[in-house]
Amino acid sequence: MIEQIEIAAQGSYSADGAKLSPLKQINFIFGTNGVGKTTISRVIADIAAYRHCSLKWKHQKPLACFVYNSDFVAKNFTPQMRGIFTLGENSIDILEKIRDIKCRIDDIEDTIANRNEALGPEGGSTGKRAEKRNLRANFEACCWRIKKKHDFYFKNAFTGVRNSAAKFCNKILAEKATNTSKLLEIEELKRQATILFGEGLEQQPSITTLDMTDLIAVEADTVLAKKVVGKEDVDVAALIRRLGNSDWVRQGLPYLKQDEHCPFCQQEISTALAARINDYFDETYLNDIAAISKLSENYEILSNTIIRRCEEILASGSQHIDTEAFQRDCDQLSNRMATNMRLLENKKREPSVPVTLEPLEDLAQRVVARIKAANLAIAEHNRLVENIITQRRIHAAQVWKFLLHENDDAIQTYMKTVDPLDKAISGLLRGIEAKQTELRLAQAELRELEKNITSVQPTVTAINDLLASFGFSGFSLRTAGDRNHLYEIVREDGRCANTTLSEGEKSFVSFLYFYHLIRGSISEVDVTTDRIVVFDDPVSSLDSDVLFIVSTLIKRVIQEVLIGSGQIKQVFMLTHNIYFHKEVSYNSKRNPEAQALSHETFWIVRKVGGISNTFDYPHNPIKTSYELLWSEVRNPNRSNVMIHNTLRRIVENYFRILGNVDTDKIIQKFDGKDQMLCASLFSWVNDGSHSIYDDIGMSSDESIVARYLDVFRKIFEVTEHISHYQMMMGTS
Repeated sequence: MIEQIEIAAQGSYSADGAKLSPLKQINFIFGTNGVGKTTISRVIADIAAYRHCSLKWKHQKPLACFVYNSDFVAKNFTPQMRGIFTLGENSIDILEKIRDIKCRIDDIEDTIANRNEALGPEGGSTGKRAEKRNLRANFEACCWRIKKKHDFYFKNAFTGVRNSAAKFCNKILAEKATNTSKLLEIEELKRQATILFGEGLEQQPSITTLDMTDLIAVEADTVLAKKVVGKEDVDVAALIRRLGNSDWVRQGLPYLKQDEHCPFCQQEISTALAARINDYFDETYLNDIAAISKLSENYEILSNTIIRRCEEILASGSQHIDTEAFQRDCDQLSNRMATNMRLLENKKREPSVPVTLEPLEDLAQRVVARIKAANLAIAEHNRLVENIITQRRIHAAQVWKFLLHENDDAIQTYMKTVDPLDKAISGLLRGIEAKQTELRLAQAELRELEKNITSVQPTVTAINDLLASFGFSGFSLRTAGDRNHLYEIVREDGRCANTTLSEGEKSFVSFLYFYHLIRGSISEVDVTTDRIVVFDDPVSSLDSDVLFIVSTLIKRVIQEVLIGSGQIKQVFMLTHNIYFHKEVSYNSKRNPEAQALSHETFWIVRKVGGISNTFDYPHNPIKTSYELLWSEVRNPNRSNVMIHNTLRRIVENYFRILGNVDTDKIIQKFDGKDQMLCASLFSWVNDGSHSIYDDIGMSSDESIVARYLDVFRKIFEVTEHISHYQMMMGTS
C-alpha cells in the first residue's frame, strides 16, 4: 500500500511540491479540471518517469499499480485490445493450490516485510540499522572529544585522522584490536613528543667531495721547469743563446714573415738568414709551446670548477660544516690557484724561463678534510633520524595505547553494544535473502499453475453481459487474433464498431475493460498479484444512468478492499464531478457531518496562482461544500449580490450532473418575467461559466432576490424534485 505521495516540479506543481500523507486503503481526491489530478495518477502509474516525485510504500513493498485515466483509454481503446486473462472455475484442485500458494506467498512477504522493518531502511530512523547508526554517531562524538583533548600534544600521532571523526573512530577501534605497545604515563608521552618532533630532524643529503688530483698534477709537469728554446745546431743558435733573447726573437717571427726587413732593426734581411732563424724554432719547440698553452687552459677550467663547487657547498647552508673555516680555506685555495694562473700565463709568454707553481696539496687536503668531516656528521645525523622514525612509530603506538586505557570503559561499552547489533543485522539480512529465494520459487510455482487455468474468454462474456444488462445492444466484444488472445468491438453484423461508437459508449467500454483488467492480467501469469487501483475521472461523457452504474461498480471494488476478498489492496478515486464524488464516497456508516472513517482519506487539489497544491480534510469536504450553497439560500442575512451565483451553482450541480434535463422545456413552463429569471439561471448552466454572472437589466434589490428565490423553488416543483428542495431547505 502507498503511504505517501510527493509530487514536485511536474505539471503545475512547484519545485517544493505537494504531499499526500498519510494515505489509507480508500482515498478520495477532488479537484476541478486542470488542477493537477491526472498528474497524481500518472505518478502512481509510472513513478520511474518522474525523478522529482516519490512514492512511499508500506513495509517498502511496492505493488502493481492499475491506473484508469485518459492515458489508459488512449493506449488500450484500439481496434484490437489485448485480452484479459482471468482464472477459470473449472479446476477446483488447481484453484485450491493457487489459494494455498497465495497464502504462502503472503506469509513469506509478511515475514520479509517484518524483517525489513526490524532491519530498517538504509539511512532511515527505525530498526537495527538506525540503532547501530545512532550508536556509532554517539561513539564518534565521544572519540572526537578524545581527539580534541589530546590534539595539542599528540597531533603528530594523529596524522591522517585529525580531520574526520569517522576516521578517528575507526583508528580507535583498529588500535583496540591490534595495539600491544607499552603503557606509559601521559607526562612521559608529552616529553617524548617534544623531543621526537622537534625541528631539523629530517634526513639530509651528503656533500659531494672535491677531487683536485688533476689540478695538483699540473704542478709536476716537466714542461714548466724546462727552458723551451730553439734548435742548437743552427748557426744563429749561438748568438741567440749568448744574448738570451730567444723569447724576444720568437715573438718577432710573425713580423718577419710579413716583411723582408728585420722586425728589430728594420734593415733588409737575406732570405737565407730568415730561413735559419725559422729553423731555430723547430717542431720540438712548437710542441712544448702547445703543451704549455694546453696546460694553462686545463688549469683554468679545473680551478674554476673547484671554486664553483666551493661556492655551492657554502650556499647549501649545511649545519654540519664549519662555514667560516671552510670559507677561509676556499679563499686561500682560490688565491693560490689565481697565482698559479698568472705563473702559467708568464710561462706562455716566456717559455724559456722555468716556472714553479705554488703547491695546492696542503690547502686541498684541508678543504677535502672539512667536507669529509661534514659528511661524517651528516651520516651520523641520518642514522639518528632513521632511529627517530622508528621511535616516532613506537611513540605513536604508545599514545594510542594510552588513549585506549584512558577511555576503556566507553570503548568496551560501545563494542559490547554494537556486537549484538552486527549479529542481529547479519542474521536479518541472511534471513531476508533466504525468504526472498523461497518467495521466488513460490511465485514461479504460482505462475505455472496460473498458466494452466487462465483464459481470456470469461472477460468477454462478463463484459457483454454487463453491456446487455445496461441496454447497450448495438455492439459487443469478441475474441480475435491467432490464439484468440485479443478483443475487438463489433456490431451485430460483425463489422468493427470502434470508429462508430459515441464518446459515452467508448468511455463505458473502456471502463468495463479496466474494471475486469484489475481482476486479471494481460498475460497468462500474474493474474493473482496484489495491486493498487486508481480511478481518474471515469465518468466523463457518461449520462446519469451510466454514471450511477460506474459509481456502483467502483463501490463494489471499494467494498472488496475493505473486506479483503480480492487482490486489490488500495483504491484512489479522483474526480471533478461533485455528484459522482458524493455517490461513490457515500457510506451509510459515516454520518454526513462526522469524521472520515479509519480506512479513508479526503483530499482537494487546488491551483492558486498557477501552482497546484493538495489539502487534506478530516471529513468529506465536497458534501459540506454543497451544503454550504444551500445554507446560503437558507440564511436570512444572505448577500443579495452573491445569491444569484449561488442559485445558479446549485442548479448546475443538481440538474446538469443528473443529465437528460431539457432546460428549454423547463424554461417554457414559466411565463413573463419568471421565464426570464429562469432562463437567466439556466443560461449560466449552458455557458458553463464558473464566475459571477452579471444580470442584464436586473438589479439586486430585495424584490428581485425574492423573485429569484421563488423561481428557484418552482424549478424543483416543475421537474418533480421538490422533495430534494424541501430536504435541503429543511422544510420536510
